[in-house]
Amino acid sequence: MESLSEGDKAVLNSIFDPFQPLGSSDFPEEIEETADSIVEDQLEPHVLDIVKRAIICAETKKYEESFQLFDEALKQAPKSPLILNDRAQALRLANRDEDALEDLHLAVELSEGKGRAGVQALCQRGALYRSMGQNDKAKEDFTRAAKAGSSFAKSQLVALNPYAAMCNAMLREIMSKMNHNS
Repeated sequence: MESLSEGDKAVLNSIFDPFQPLGSSDFPEEIEETADSIVEDQLEPHVLDIVKRAIICAETKKYEESFQLFDEALKQAPKSPLILNDRAQALRLANRDEDALEDLHLAVELSEGKGRAGVQALCQRGALYRSMGQNDKAKEDFTRAAKAGSSFAKSQLVALNPYAAMCNAMLREIMSKMNHNS
């Protein structure tokens, strides 16, 4: 393996792990944390408690109560991408995708797409764009999140690549035939 070029190694890696994009070594393994994002992602305990209650309400389909709690949390931490990202998730559960998109735009803007909350917002917005059929916008968000280290975003980029999908299908077919012949 030592005599292989970086390109050859990347091709072999993509064959053995088809869910990794070609050249995945260009991405860091962990999400970059900046000093600002670490501070921003840490909420006061009482605010975190409000957010947790809001999430539980959303999961049990008590949406109005959930949104009231999220509003209360945002009054105490108005520039928190973490809260905006969580509220966007609740909005999506309530089938309010346009409102969720607004929260995600703001979360990405406030976080500059950095830190855990920023990368989560990029991934969630990318997934929302993808469900809306806006694959170019989805790809932009997933690319930014992948460069920050998100393995979910990397897998979504592969799924959005028609050539990778075709190669993966061919590889599965070959492997299936090999298994039947064994």
